[in-house]
Amino acid sequence: MTIRVLLADDQALLRGTFRLLIDSCEDMEVVGEAADGRQAVEAARAHRPDIVLMDIRMPGSDGLAATAEICADPGLAGTRVLILTMFETEEYVAQALQVGASGFLGKYVTTDALLDGIRTVAAGEALLSPGATQALITRFLTTPASGTPLAPPERLADLTPREREVTVLAAHGKSNEEIAAELVLSVLTVRTHIQRAMTKVGARDRAQLVVIAYQNALVRPEPPAQ
Repeated sequence: MTIRVLLADDQALLRGTFRLLIDSCEDMEVVGEAADGRQAVEAARAHRPDIVLMDIRMPGSDGLAATAEICADPGLAGTRVLILTMFETEEYVAQALQVGASGFLGKYVTTDALLDGIRTVAAGEALLSPGATQALITRFLTTPASGTPLAPPERLADLTPREREVTVLAAHGKSNEEIAAELVLSVLTVRTHIQRAMTKVGARDRAQLVVIAYQNALVRPEPPAQ
């Protein structure tokens, strides 16, 4: 199946470069472009892409506001947002995850990393660094200022012990392969537990499941490094 991609960046040259790169792949195509956040939301609703490759800093409505609107739209439940920006600050990463982004890449990434990132997010996985992103989530998403929890605590009560165990390991940044090795399970079984946990708590993808786990204290934040 072809991955349908929407490009949202205020620089026409970058959009053109990304279009050439993505359209050169047999398994993906660019279906639209946007120069600001408002256009991104409108284009997402018009084209219903699988992935929105979203810049954060754009004139007018920025990428974070656009991401929040896209991820909150029930009609775009099948659309995932991959943030691509020059500004990889901790605050931006945390905000992007909070409003529903499924991944975060810097514009310095290699061509292969970008294409693999699109495929990863399109497959429903989160593009999260096991180390750095865990620290960001621990630091920002467990604070009182982190906003309304994405899922009420009672939803986590529906998780089986195994689903909770797998969710905790995912929240620590472990991949399906690493979780499978630690729990002596097949990767397919781990993936099934993750999918069921996401369904029960109402998470649209793995990234949101991780945020929910931290917001509801299923995973306890570690003390910041001195």
